[in-house]
Amino acid sequence: MQLLCWVRPLLIAPAVLLCLSAVPADAQIPDLKLGRVPTLAPLVKEVTPAVVNISVEGRLREDNPLYHDPLFREFFDVPKQVEKQFSATGSGVIVDAPRGYVMTANHVVEHVTSVQIRTKDGRKFAARLVGRDPATDIALLQISNPADLKAIALGDSDALEVGDFVIAVGNPFGLGQTVTSGLVSALGRTGLGKQGYEDFIQTDAAINPGNSGGALINLRGELVGINTAIISPGGGNVGIGFAVPINMARRVMEQLVQSGRVDRGRIGVTLVDLDAPANGHVQGAQIADVGAGSPAERAGLRKGDIIVKANDVPVRSATQVRNLIGLTPVGQRVRLTFERDRAQGTAVVEVAPIPEERAHPRTSG
Repeated sequence: MQLLCWVRPLLIAPAVLLCLSAVPADAQIPDLKLGRVPTLAPLVKEVTPAVVNISVEGRLREDNPLYHDPLFREFFDVPKQVEKQFSATGSGVIVDAPRGYVMTANHVVEHVTSVQIRTKDGRKFAARLVGRDPATDIALLQISNPADLKAIALGDSDALEVGDFVIAVGNPFGLGQTVTSGLVSALGRTGLGKQGYEDFIQTDAAINPGNSGGALINLRGELVGINTAIISPGGGNVGIGFAVPINMARRVMEQLVQSGRVDRGRIGVTLVDLDAPANGHVQGAQIADVGAGSPAERAGLRKGDIIVKANDVPVRSATQVRNLIGLTPVGQRVRLTFERDRAQGTAVVEVAPIPEERAHPRTSG
């Protein structure tokens, strides 16, 4: 570990002695003359070839303002909607080099008719849309005729902790590949109204328009998130950016590869966050209602049960359980550990198909 100690010149004698006593004998103190300075350059060189710039063209239908004028509507037969052509830029991450798969944000490729990908070394590739999932803001592209691509290893976003160092790589404002650094500021952010399934990583690494779909990377060089949103009153970075955790994005990608879409299901419960201090329990999600004849009822779950683990992962919120169920393919099972009357039990519940419009966007699973 390196310990940097800065002292005023007039305090050299006592301060230096104090500082050096705290430095391990084998520590390398930064020396500008010898080139020993803290740097992320080796990491950046390793991971940035996997981050690409995305250029899209598309058509978007929107309301025609002239249609709302009765005079124009009656005498000029104006259409209710008009179609507009647009072009835009964003970012993406190569996650499978041999097959040419590129993960990005759904809103980058929504309504597009053509997609072009440019790698860090300047090569350009046409790409097709494999599938997209608006509910998580994740989409998957495939490069046509991939050659000599480099993918990035996928990390474990569940292992992240607040305070971990991360870097963001993307194409802000269409300038070209840009690297910024920061910390994991918070985990499990929800209630932002951005997507249907929210479990965002919050970071202060600078994220701006055009970074969407780019990479959030830990200091092991692993992809831990897909940058997707910012809070910005003025349109630029203010130190509050959000990324979709890679564990969530990976599960979406698996379904997109298999069928081009995400088939969501339910187990038939309504969940609410547990007020731990008031109930004397650890964090979890409480079942507020169980549907009659639902998979949850058949598995033995009841109203009032407190789900404390989902697939053996501790539960911190109702949203976490809902996200897990929503991203589990129909027909597969989830293992829920629950508490009832201070006793613990386990229910293995099969996820059943249900029309998307019947699922409550916040509380049901």
